[in-house]
Amino acid sequence: MRWSGPGKRATAILSRVAGGALDLVLPISCAVCHTEGHYLCPDCESELPRLERPYCTRCADRGKELLCDWCARSRPEVDGIRAPYLFEGVVREMVHDLKYRNIRAAAPDLARLLADFLNTNRVPGDVLVPVPLHRSAERRRGYNQSQLLARELAKLTRLPLVGHALRRTRYTEPQVSMDSLDQRRTNIDGAFECFDDISGRTVLLIDDVVTTGSTMSACAEALKASGAASVWGLALARQSSGQPPTR
Repeated sequence: MRWSGPGKRATAILSRVAGGALDLVLPISCAVCHTEGHYLCPDCESELPRLERPYCTRCADRGKELLCDWCARSRPEVDGIRAPYLFEGVVREMVHDLKYRNIRAAAPDLARLLADFLNTNRVPGDVLVPVPLHRSAERRRGYNQSQLLARELAKLTRLPLVGHALRRTRYTEPQVSMDSLDQRRTNIDGAFECFDDISGRTVLLIDDVVTTGSTMSACAEALKASGAASVWGLALARQSSGQPPTR
């Protein structure tokens, strides 16, 4: 943990009691060098592992030219996925801070990284939609990390946020338990529905990390069924197909 203040046990108790209010009473420090003031200081930000070309033009899997074999074979519904960073090292820890450790104060800095990426990379989108959690998972966690990122990104880009356009209508087994890309796609197929009018819109899906792209593709299918003109995905990090699966 990178907070200056109570020990781990005390912090965990406060977190359960106060939720996001913890961010207001404990000073935040850099995820890398631990200097107080920002979750990620400018010097350390420049050292984060970037996702560089070549990567699959559809799912952004590292080291692939044009379309990877899976995208060429399965033709995912999402029109493209982009991410500024590789899911490794400090970036992995930052995602886990936001996703599992209740460090919600990380969201503004992480969203700023996404906004900086959009400023220098052409990624279509005129409305932001976060990838939803199943209601039981969100109830256990207390928040949806993708919703937090999308909310902060909307402030920075002034793109409208449709925060509840998608719902995960059935519980699915964790993608980490699936051994193959085909199993992951089958597991998540039909798990989402769109409940907002997005006819003719170009949707930019927001998530924290992309593992295979199957979740974003299932979301895109639901959005297009409700009239979306196109659907692109944006995540903070992309996990390489050669890495062990994320939690």
